[in-house]
Amino acid sequence: MELARAFSLTPGVVSVIGSGGKTTLLSVLARELPGPVILCTTTHMFPFSEYSLLPGDDAGQVEAALEQFRVVCLGQPDERGKLTAPALPFSQLRALASWVLVEADGSKRLPLKAHAAYEPVIPPESGQTILVAGASGFGAPIRQTVHRPEGFCALTGASPEEPASPELAARVILQEGLARRVFLNQVESPKDWLQAERFARVLTDAGLEVWAGSLQQGVCRPLDLL
Repeated sequence: MELARAFSLTPGVVSVIGSGGKTTLLSVLARELPGPVILCTTTHMFPFSEYSLLPGDDAGQVEAALEQFRVVCLGQPDERGKLTAPALPFSQLRALASWVLVEADGSKRLPLKAHAAYEPVIPPESGQTILVAGASGFGAPIRQTVHRPEGFCALTGASPEEPASPELAARVILQEGLARRVFLNQVESPKDWLQAERFARVLTDAGLEVWAGSLQQGVCRPLDLL
């Protein structure tokens, strides 16, 4: 897919926010990016089965693991098996690896979300943010398919029983103003691509960069509808 090239990422701290595929996107980017990569979170996330897990409290241990494996995941598991943020500061993590990829909010595995006032938790060292949304949420009632539906409705004026349309989801992203790069995941059928174009048109008209595709199928296309 060459997502890293599509997003024009540069070495440093990259935050991934939103819903509908954040963890999968982080895993794909970790495989694609050259040089040592640290995966971690500022909130909670599940560990990556394909990458070595370290607590993230010993810089020497992290450095040695990066030399051996290139990609490592940092964090302490909580009682649910989710990882918490590493103990080492992000300024130090950035000095240890070319890339620090951060899952910077949660979505309870729902495809769409609105953010609370305290979200996302983006490190000050982060210079790049990608927002992910899931096309599988389009058409379902907002109360069922959106994490924090009350915030979604407050921003759009919709009711919780209304379908979450591509336009409504895009309006939430615009009003929150959290990222200039957006990836719409779970786009797999001709109907999905038509909805993706509707979603992208709202965002590209406002100057945002939008891509769509399927992380599972290995597809990513830019949607420049200006």
